[in-house]
Amino acid sequence: MVTLEILSSLTSFIIQTISNSGYLGVFFLMVAESALIPIPSEVIMLFSGYLVSTGKFDVVPVVIAGTIGNLVGSLIAYAVGAYLGRGFVLRYGRYVLLKKSHLELAESYFKKYGDRSIFISRLLPAIRTYVSLPAGAAKMSLKKFSVFTLIGSAIWNTALAFVGIKLGQEWDSIRRYSDYVDAMVIAVVVIGIIIYWKKRKVSGS
Repeated sequence: MVTLEILSSLTSFIIQTISNSGYLGVFFLMVAESALIPIPSEVIMLFSGYLVSTGKFDVVPVVIAGTIGNLVGSLIAYAVGAYLGRGFVLRYGRYVLLKKSHLELAESYFKKYGDRSIFISRLLPAIRTYVSLPAGAAKMSLKKFSVFTLIGSAIWNTALAFVGIKLGQEWDSIRRYSDYVDAMVIAVVVIGIIIYWKKRKVSGS
């Protein structure tokens, strides 16, 4: 788990990158996030969703950029696991804040759930970043790996972008508490759904 100071700095970096580089910024950040660099996808997609609400972005290109970025980054991590192995990751992982405990958690998850863990893990904070490594080491079918990654990532990214859109002007509050975004993401999703449901109920009454 990255420290609060580092996560705060990452949040500012993400916002600046997306603001300056648009959809390409979303793509490259999500590549990095899935290629073992601990950049929180929650911040990337929530902020991108916010920009959709302001009219600067369109939601479909945002989700596509994020999802394709996830696939590319995951394939990189898969290749690291398949061709460089566990020892390489343990030796050099510290340079990207990858701890042995991160790898062991992902390995345990993959061992327990098998191929379907690739789909499920794309919907889970933390594990989603590292599970590609044991999948590569186990030589999982590349076709299955890619399909499960695409579908799971598309669902995750769409949900986060949707929340960012619906919260709209509440982005400043999200950013203020983004140090805790990994732990809060489920709560944020629930809050977004409640707000949307209440608005629909009022408009329908």
